[in-house]
Amino acid sequence: MFTTGYVIGMIGIALCVLLCGVGSAIGLYKTGTAAAGVLSENPKLFGKVMVLVLLPATQGIYGFIIAIIASGQLSTIQESLVMTEAVAGAGGMVAEGWAIFGAVLPMTVSGLVTGYFQGRSAVNCIYAVGKQESLGGKLILYPAMIEFYAILGLLISIILVSAVPALNYLPVVTEPAAAAVRALL
Repeated sequence: MFTTGYVIGMIGIALCVLLCGVGSAIGLYKTGTAAAGVLSENPKLFGKVMVLVLLPATQGIYGFIIAIIASGQLSTIQESLVMTEAVAGAGGMVAEGWAIFGAVLPMTVSGLVTGYFQGRSAVNCIYAVGKQESLGGKLILYPAMIEFYAILGLLISIILVSAVPALNYLPVVTEPAAAAVRALL
């Protein structure tokens, strides 16, 4: 049984995974192409360049983690709804769906934006390593500072998803409504 709230929550979760993945893919495209150019001239830089290439991939992983956590919360809400829908209606479920949508939003936005900009930052660092090999360890700091904001988005979304209540109200059960619930079971 899918309700409007369940669908709203699933759309939020899907957007989180999708947009975090898009941010990572764009960042990886940029770093991968820059690394290919640098490594074509000096293949010995592979180890120093590889870390910079992979940095934007973490946003996609963070989006996936949030999706797993939020999906678990959403399934709990859906199970609770089966027991209370006949009594209270689906109005409470819509609110919980929007709560899930809002809870994954920090990771959705930060994953997209930081993946893109971390890729751009890492590209310039890759070119700098190509010109001066000794800068490899130092230059990782610049794209890593952007990673900090992706981690903040991850942490805020985890906190918000954990705070979403699963139908935190107790409806008044009348005899006709209780009979309807028994008929569903």
